[in-house]
Amino acid sequence: MNHIMETNKVNKKEKAPIFIVGAPRSGTTLLQYMLRSHPDICMPTGESHFIIPLLKNSERFGDLSRLENVKNVLSEMYNQSQSFLDTDLHGIHFDVDSIAKIILERDINSMEGIISLLFQLNATGEGKARWGDKTPYYVLHIPYLKKYFPDAKFIHIIRDGRDCALSMFNRQNDFGIINVYHAAKYWQQYVEIGYEEGRKLGKEDYLELRYEDLLNDPEVSLRKVCDFLDESFYDSLINFKKSSGQGKTPLLQSPIQKQNQNKWKKEMSFHSIKIFEGAAGSTLKKYEYELMNPSYKMSWLLRAYYRGLIIMNNNT
Repeated sequence: MNHIMETNKVNKKEKAPIFIVGAPRSGTTLLQYMLRSHPDICMPTGESHFIIPLLKNSERFGDLSRLENVKNVLSEMYNQSQSFLDTDLHGIHFDVDSIAKIILERDINSMEGIISLLFQLNATGEGKARWGDKTPYYVLHIPYLKKYFPDAKFIHIIRDGRDCALSMFNRQNDFGIINVYHAAKYWQQYVEIGYEEGRKLGKEDYLELRYEDLLNDPEVSLRKVCDFLDESFYDSLINFKKSSGQGKTPLLQSPIQKQNQNKWKKEMSFHSIKIFEGAAGSTLKKYEYELMNPSYKMSWLLRAYYRGLIIMNNNT
C-alpha cells in the first residue's frame, strides 16, 4: 500500500510543473538555482521562451501523430531557443530525431504533451521526478499556461521596482528601456498582470514571493515555497549549487547577499525616484515598499510627455 501511495505521489508531481515568473531583474534566476538544488525538482538553468509561441501556433504544424510534423516542432523549438536546448538542459542531449522517436513511441500527439515530455525527460535524466521552468515573461500568459498545464503551479517573485529599473538600465540592450517612467510602467505591467491572474487561480496554484524577503530570511521564504509545492524542505536550497557561468548574475556565484536591495536609495537621483513613484507608486505601496514621495501626483501633461517618448521610440 505504501509503495502505491508513493507511486501516486510521484505521478502527481510529474503532472504539476512549476513556473517561476515575474518582472525582469526581479530575482527569478536566484530562486531558479535554489529550487534546482532540491533533490526532487529539475530546473533548467536558462529560460525556455518557446513554450508560449509553440502553444499559440500549434495548428500550423498539423497532425502531431506524424513523425515529420513532430520533427518540425522540435526544429522550430531549436531555432527559437538553441542556446537553452544546447546548454541549459542537463539531463538529456537535445536531438530532434531521437526525441521525436520517443514522442511517437509514447503516443503523444499534442503540443503541450511534447513540451511536457521534453522537460520530463530532462528531469528523469537528472534523477528527479518533477520539472519546472523559469521564464519571467510567462507571467503575462498565466491563463494560457494554466489552460494547457492545468496542474501547474506558479511562483511570482516580486522585487522593488526601483531596483529592477536600475538593473534594467544596466542591460538596456536586452529590454529597450529608454527612461525611468518607461521602466516603471514596464515593471508595473508585469507585476499587476501577475497579481490579477494569480488571484483568479487561488492560493493552491499561485504564490507571491518578495525578493527582499528571500534575501533577508531565505529559510522562511523557501519553507513557504516548499509548503506551496508540497515538497520537503532541504538545507541545499539555501546552500544552493553556485553557477560557474560568467554570463550569470554574480549573486549565483557567491552566498546570498542581503545587501542586494534598496540600491535605488543611493544610485537613483531624487528626480528619478519621484518619476518612478509617480508612475507606479500604487503598485509599490501594494507590496509594502516605502515611498519617498507618497503625496506626489504626476500631472497628466508629464505623463503624456513620457508616453509620447515611448511611442516615438517604438516607432523608430
